Amino acid sequence: MNKIGLFFGTETGTTRLVAKKLHKKIGEDICDKPINVNRITPAEMLQYDALILGTPSYGEGDIPGKGASGCFEPNWEEFLAQFDTAPDLTGKRIAFFGLGAQERYSERFCSSLFALYTVFKGWGAEIIGDWPTDGYTFAHSAAVVDGRFVGLIIDQRTQGMFTDERIDTWLAQVKPLLLEKTTAAA
Repeated sequence: MNKIGLFFGTETGTTRLVAKKLHKKIGEDICDKPINVNRITPAEMLQYDALILGTPSYGEGDIPGKGASGCFEPNWEEFLAQFDTAPDLTGKRIAFFGLGAQERYSERFCSSLFALYTVFKGWGAEIIGDWPTDGYTFAHSAAVVDGRFVGLIIDQRTQGMFTDERIDTWLAQVKPLLLEKTTAAA
């Protein structure tokens, strides 16, 4: 596909809001409109070689969905269940963003992001867009690997004032790398 695919799961709508901000800042000429994963099939996502995937954090670090994490709406868990077999994502480049509340869920801040990251990395995707832990206060996050988050972390609840700045900084890092996988850069 000649554009970046932008997909998200959401429960309260905040992940959708952040996905829309990302889309607006990237530009519709190089990034398709963000779509909730509860409205697509795997084939629709797999047509992209460059992806941005977003998730809320629910449960105890589980992939968000109606199962273990207790979401009320279909989310990533239900989307991933649509795959009959593990796809080969070799050649696909993915950047992740995750939402969480560092004060309220300090002991598992944004841990659902790691669960999603693990699935796509296990399927062979190249993961980009890690993010520093500086500026956040939390006790534990499974989403921290080698001292950095596995993707952009947004805390709209207590640090919404930093969201735009964090998005801009992160996009400066990941956008050129994602564009390498599209024909939109030509």
